[in-house]
Amino acid sequence: MTTPQGISKSPTGIAGFDDLTLGGVPTGRPTLVCGSTGCGKTLFATTFLIHGARDFAEPGVFVTFEERPGDIVSNVASLGFALDQLVKDEKIAFEYVALDRSELEEAGDYDLEGLFLRLESAIDSIGAKRVVLDTIESLFSVFSNEAILRAEIRRLFDWLKDKGMTTVITAERGDGTLTRQGLEEYVSDCVILLDHRVQNQISTRRLRIVKYRGTAHGTNEYPFLLDEDGFSVLPVSTLGLDHKVFDERISSGIPDLDAMLAGGGFHRGSSILISGVAGSGKSSVAMNFAEAACTAGERALVFSFEESADQSVRNMKSLGVDIGRWIKSGKLHYIAKRPTFYSLEMHLAVMLREVIKFNPSIVVLDPISAFTESADRLEIQAMLLRVVDFLKGRGVTAIFTHLMHSQDGRRIETDAGLSSLMDAWILLLNREVGGEFNRELYLLKARGTAHSNQVREFIMSDEGIKLVPPYLGENGALTGTARKNEEARSRRTEVRRNAEVSRAQQQLQQKRRRAKAQMEALQAELDADEIELKAITDNETEYLRQAAVDKVDLERSRKS
Repeated sequence: MTTPQGISKSPTGIAGFDDLTLGGVPTGRPTLVCGSTGCGKTLFATTFLIHGARDFAEPGVFVTFEERPGDIVSNVASLGFALDQLVKDEKIAFEYVALDRSELEEAGDYDLEGLFLRLESAIDSIGAKRVVLDTIESLFSVFSNEAILRAEIRRLFDWLKDKGMTTVITAERGDGTLTRQGLEEYVSDCVILLDHRVQNQISTRRLRIVKYRGTAHGTNEYPFLLDEDGFSVLPVSTLGLDHKVFDERISSGIPDLDAMLAGGGFHRGSSILISGVAGSGKSSVAMNFAEAACTAGERALVFSFEESADQSVRNMKSLGVDIGRWIKSGKLHYIAKRPTFYSLEMHLAVMLREVIKFNPSIVVLDPISAFTESADRLEIQAMLLRVVDFLKGRGVTAIFTHLMHSQDGRRIETDAGLSSLMDAWILLLNREVGGEFNRELYLLKARGTAHSNQVREFIMSDEGIKLVPPYLGENGALTGTARKNEEARSRRTEVRRNAEVSRAQQQLQQKRRRAKAQMEALQAELDADEIELKAITDNETEYLRQAAVDKVDLERSRKS
């Protein structure tokens, strides 16, 4: 691999280290790996050699001055490294140089020619491209003439460089110096310092690239792990703000909570803080997020620092949520560790490595406040900032729960100072009203999303979690029994009002019916009067007609 600066590099295959060095160790040049006993120098060198032979078609020679080859093969067998098979396939060759002062006689013209010949033979036998010297400082304990020995070691390094061997040399750290014998003076191309320290009875391993000539590299201290996966480094300090942004929404697993946000859920890739006092339901809300992700066919990763997987499965069953099925199916990976099990940085390294391995869409940390007893606030904030940036960079939704020791309305910030880093903040409180505790939920923050600012009563039952709007009356928002009593009183008042309205309506209808009857009676009287008037009028008309007829008849009678 060649960097833009023109420095050729050979990948080590060590997770994270090749990212820090932008490619690996310098090709064809020596690299010094120094540190105290037990910090992982030999494992670093072995991993470099094995990956070269197995993954990069670069056979290697392992020169050991202390451990026997069989012991080294046994030590790495538990890591899944089939070193013995690579030896059989002639991809790796061992040279065990036994050093015993009683068996060696040093002459004035002593040199390391014998070592040169053995090393050259081993290199040519397998066509090696990589060499490990572990640890070359053992020579100083056997030979007394250091001046001659230093000159020979310098010649050895020059010889390896001339042959184009990519070499890793391990050395013990000195008192106040990188190495006991000042080997860093000879190996000036790349120097790596491994550190194993114990603070507050907690062990931490860190790596630092002291020098890397001709190329850019990370200069901070980085935690690294030695476990069943071998040697792995996580360059967490290099994380930035170039994270992914999504418009897609994901469900919280609580429909009433989703309904409080425009769009029906939280943005994918968000960092969501769930804080509250003890017993307010923080873990239950967080596990609902994980349940919803698994139900949608995605993966969820849970880091619990207080509850075991079995305890969490049992507790969630009381809410009608079975996360055990997702653990069995492999969609939910549950890791439970006490905060004091690792150092703070080691917890960080483990979490980031597990995220890379499992590749989940959602990660739960429950609770982050568990670290406050083992580290100070600035260290916790720095660690959580790295977690947030790392997960955002991978587009992973992060759920953090945090225990608040007080719910004073004037002080609701978190002990870890994490709220400003979050995209959304859910606050859970317990309120004592009328001799009972009622849970309340506030959606304090949701970046980029319109959301309800109204409190919800938080109810947990075997049917799940429900959020009920409080009763808003003259005395403020009421929840629990007070809400139920006020709602019952309102219902009774409404019943009385409805009854009064109904009675008034009935009275009005009765009045209408009486008025209508009276109007009908008057109408009947009018009709009778009209009939009588018509009869009188008809009689009068008939009388007048008859009188006229009679008059005519009378007049006719007189004329005759």
